[in-house]
Amino acid sequence: MAHQSRIRGAYALAAGIVLAIGLAGPALTQSRDSFDRRVDIINETGVAIVTFNASHVNTKSWEENILGDRTIENGDTVTINIDDGTGHCRYDFRAIFADGDIVIDEGVNVCEVKSHRYYVGN
Repeated sequence: MAHQSRIRGAYALAAGIVLAIGLAGPALTQSRDSFDRRVDIINETGVAIVTFNASHVNTKSWEENILGDRTIENGDTVTINIDDGTGHCRYDFRAIFADGDIVIDEGVNVCEVKSHRYYVGN
């Protein structure tokens, strides 16, 4: 089971701003290392992603919905800055789809990957 945590309000606001402009600028809270934690979330499932959470692996509950009231429609790509200021590189991702399906991907290394694709069959 994936680890879960609550998100800091500043991180949710930063993610919302990133989604609103379609770019990932610096997060309001940044880690002090040189890793770029921006990840393109790609939806190729045929169903909109209505909730997206990213919680570092040492937490016990899910962060808040990074998307806020937005969605990632089929065929869309959204860049999200996963940097929450903790210095973590490994995060658990949870995508909840409009049809109720939930996909959890554990231990995604956001310091190394630049994109994360959701597609039919994963």
